Amino acid sequence: MTSFPLHIGACLVCLCVCTQAANADPSDLRGDMQDLLGAFHETYGFPGATLAYVADDGGVETLAVGLADIEAGIPMTPDSRMLAASIGKTIWGALVLALEAEGTLSRADLVASHLGDLPWFSRVPNADTMTVGQLLNHTSGVPDHVHMDGVAPEFVALGDTGQFDPAVLVSFILDAPPLFEAGSEWAYTDTGYVLLGLVLEAATDRDVYDLAQDRLLGPLGLTATGPSDRPTIGSLAVGFTMEDNPFGLAVRTRDDGGALTWNPVVEWTGGGFASTSADLARWGHALFNGGALDAEYLDPLLDGVAVHPDAPGLFYGSGIAIYRDTPFGSVYGHGGWMPGYVSSLRHYADHNLTIAFQINTDVGIVDGRSDLVPALEAALAEALIGAMAD
Repeated sequence: MTSFPLHIGACLVCLCVCTQAANADPSDLRGDMQDLLGAFHETYGFPGATLAYVADDGGVETLAVGLADIEAGIPMTPDSRMLAASIGKTIWGALVLALEAEGTLSRADLVASHLGDLPWFSRVPNADTMTVGQLLNHTSGVPDHVHMDGVAPEFVALGDTGQFDPAVLVSFILDAPPLFEAGSEWAYTDTGYVLLGLVLEAATDRDVYDLAQDRLLGPLGLTATGPSDRPTIGSLAVGFTMEDNPFGLAVRTRDDGGALTWNPVVEWTGGGFASTSADLARWGHALFNGGALDAEYLDPLLDGVAVHPDAPGLFYGSGIAIYRDTPFGSVYGHGGWMPGYVSSLRHYADHNLTIAFQINTDVGIVDGRSDLVPALEAALAEALIGAMAD
């Protein structure tokens, strides 16, 4: 789940460590990044965070600050995992391109050619006209069930019903009018990505998580990344959410036994993974440098559609956000939000730099009261790009 877009941000907070890092000796860069992260921790007061970055040499630097569990006093470490939420769309988008390259499906396919035999499919908005590619880039016109009035508590409750059927998520939008004619506009929709997951399974007759593991995560050695399909997830930092959150969740989103107080399986292919900042940075660096698949895929990956006339430099490609005109040049990536967790993945193409961070709270972030995410994105980019240029 993500309230898209998470801003690339030019709003630097007044933390002098940013300028200091840009002028630092490269051998001291790790220490400067730790100071920067610590300064944000002190200024914004979030529980904890992890940070990872990858530059030209492919080496990953990982850092952490604060606490993974406030009550127990457990420190955050680079190995602490969090829910990566909609950053998972970058994985599903790459998987579509992998299957297209081998002829298993095509972005031009009508979704109906894969799901038309399902008894409920004709009731999906734009069922007869939308394509797989339109699901992929959010131009299908399918509403987003996550943000529909009154859906949030029912959405969370679905994870407690035993065997989970992702098609139930689509039931929230059946018989609803389409947002627009398929392909004519853009609107972010997790429901569209649930349909995309069903297409992936129908086209391959395999479980989507097995596909992701076999085709992407395993070959790239992303051992800390796995399905967020159950309440108990190993090494998961405790997440903290708002008291008045729309899902009716407790502020502390993990119980004393270590399990989440809700089942994140209900996100399914709207996101669907727990990960570390290190794995996210490795994934992004491989994806945007052409190393995630055997086939040539960067052109279709970056073949984006305009998001909104008021954001002329912002596009959406195959599961990725594309910022074509920022103070740092072209930037690719995605943000992610789940109750209690916020994640960011950004690849600065002109500098071959990939940065990922995760924070174990969404308080003040998802509702826009805090500029933490865009400010940290901008400060990290400025500091690291400045240091690389020295």
